[in-house]
Amino acid sequence: MSLDPRRLPTTGAASGPVLPMHRASRDEGARVSDHVLAEIRQLPKRFQPGARSAVMPALDLVQEEIGYLTPAAMGQVAQALQLDPGYIEGVATFYSLFHLEPIGRHHFYVCNNLSCQLRGAEEILDHLKARTGVSEYGEVTADGQFSFEPVECLGACEYAPVMRYQHRFHRELTAEIIDKILDSAAAPASGAESPAADRPPPSPAPRPTRTRRRADG
Repeated sequence: MSLDPRRLPTTGAASGPVLPMHRASRDEGARVSDHVLAEIRQLPKRFQPGARSAVMPALDLVQEEIGYLTPAAMGQVAQALQLDPGYIEGVATFYSLFHLEPIGRHHFYVCNNLSCQLRGAEEILDHLKARTGVSEYGEVTADGQFSFEPVECLGACEYAPVMRYQHRFHRELTAEIIDKILDSAAAPASGAESPAADRPPPSPAPRPTRTRRRADG
């Protein structure tokens, strides 16, 4: 079974999913601010002329600001980078860690690859379900605060089980550590650092490895 929380059909008669931007009665959603658009327009200068390498960092900036990729925001990216909107949609729907629907204010990426599985990742995911009250991956709590999903390798196998939250790795997870992180996230902002946030891994925490959506089975 595919771990893609969006559950988009990829095979069979239902292939060719109806995306949010293709619905007959569509809500274009939130738009990106001018200052983020200005940053997006500067991205192509980092790459070879004519390359489309700026698309993924541009979509990252959009998701960072508004939480997920709306049709309106993707249209802005296409215009800012002078690319076909269909290409932008294709990138956004190809990688499972771009979100097409809202996620929680506190979103947890829990590594579910082999090393973390062997060290209890499934139990961590079950505990997050129990604590937040969600019934499936990608679901957002009623107050809009929490959501989580399993992801492929985060590149920190020696610290398994690991998750990424607020651009930081949280390593050697236990139910107790998860409880402290959730309690800290739910508390009024105090400026205190989240419990169990690491100083390692040895390299700065990257964005989660983007995984291609796989056909079920």
